[in-house]
Amino acid sequence: NNPLVTGQQVGQVITPIPSTELQLFPMDTPKSVGTPTRWKCSIEELPTPPDQEVDHIPPADGQESPLHLRPYIMPSTHRSTYGLPEHGIIYCNFNQLYKLDPGTLECWCKILLRVPNSYVWLLKFPALGEANVQAKAAEFGVPPGRIIFSSVAPKEEHVRRGRVADVCLDTPLCNGHTTGMDMLWSGTPMITMLGESLASRVAASQLTTLGCPELVATNYKQYEHIAVALGNNPTELQAMRQKVRLARATSPLFNISTFSRHLGDLYLRIWDKRARGQPNDHITSTIQRTLPSDRLLCTEPLLEAVSPDDYMNRLMKQQQSVPAWKAAPSNF
Repeated sequence: NNPLVTGQQVGQVITPIPSTELQLFPMDTPKSVGTPTRWKCSIEELPTPPDQEVDHIPPADGQESPLHLRPYIMPSTHRSTYGLPEHGIIYCNFNQLYKLDPGTLECWCKILLRVPNSYVWLLKFPALGEANVQAKAAEFGVPPGRIIFSSVAPKEEHVRRGRVADVCLDTPLCNGHTTGMDMLWSGTPMITMLGESLASRVAASQLTTLGCPELVATNYKQYEHIAVALGNNPTELQAMRQKVRLARATSPLFNISTFSRHLGDLYLRIWDKRARGQPNDHITSTIQRTLPSDRLLCTEPLLEAVSPDDYMNRLMKQQQSVPAWKAAPSNF
């Protein structure tokens, strides 16, 4: 049990699955299936450790451009609505608290102590964990008031209020999966650490597909360094936020139509191998991750009134810029 969360987590009932010709374990449940039956896991390359046998869905290539998927201009919201200070750096994490382990909390506390006027914004999810997190943070030397809790909100508000935070701090042990996508869709950068299990590599895959691999750390020290560098450098923070916002429309991360097409193609290829009596093997495909200018999901301005040409110029400038902290060593 997670020592930061009080109460027993409700377990899932494992139901025996009848024997079928071919069984697939889809990517939407990153956990053990609890059965000796051989499954295939259909996921993108990065989340899977090298020693796990899977078939892969390649990233979307942007050949289809559904305009209804474009990032929309979200209604404005304010920090004061959630009891957050108007000035200062807000780090956030909207995952359930069971994903927060003591080592990650200690790392977050070190970040707070190194970034003046900074705060960590969490959810009462569950509310029983709030007192434990606050008590543990006090042990790590964090003054009262630097960790702020809010209640769980409806989906639209959940995504919209993520914009008022400056940076999302992912939970390395078990990443934010849907939560990570929600945060990136809101335009807020997310820092993660690449782990060894599928559940600890999802956010790294999201950021890599988005075109922001510089936000993926390999250890806690590098994770802390990236968060502190962004928190103490407003120029770099603004540049990274702008890069994430613009990348939502040009990267394959949110191109659901193309992803679905690749998924269907993968199912057909798996069945074809099965029908031919071929042994199980990896099915991979290398596809360009960054879309050319004529394959944007949309050419409309995002978050503010800018012309398409200015939009593309900003995007190219952000993609070509190299933050000072990007080349930071992983073993400092």
